[in-house]
Amino acid sequence: MKPRSASIAAGSAYFAIVFGFGSLLGTIRMLWGAAALGETLFILIELPVMLLASFATASWLVGRLAIASTSQAAIMGGLAFALLMAAELVLVGFLSPGAPIEIAQEWLAGIAAPPGVYGFLGQVAFGLIPLAIVRLSRS
Repeated sequence: MKPRSASIAAGSAYFAIVFGFGSLLGTIRMLWGAAALGETLFILIELPVMLLASFATASWLVGRLAIASTSQAAIMGGLAFALLMAAELVLVGFLSPGAPIEIAQEWLAGIAAPPGVYGFLGQVAFGLIPLAIVRLSRS
């Protein structure tokens, strides 16, 4: 597989696997965790679990698809992050009534509030993990 194709495949798979796991945890958060512990506390508990799952998934994919250069890792993480942001926005659009501009504004406002800030920082870390793995493997 060509390096760019491997990066795109790795980024797509990375997004899909971690998004699936995150959807499961998000469902638990919405149905039980947020009510029992509060949204912010549950996200602070959920975040390390998601980052660990992201690290394990990215490590596996980097090895399996031979992502060796920082540019390949940046493509992998950048694509996965972009897909994650797009999927989140689409999900918010399906779950929220209103015009697309209003939905996008509410989504951005949610990112600016404390629980959203923690989640967004976790999502940024998710996008950077493949790059960190490749850089750490070089040292």
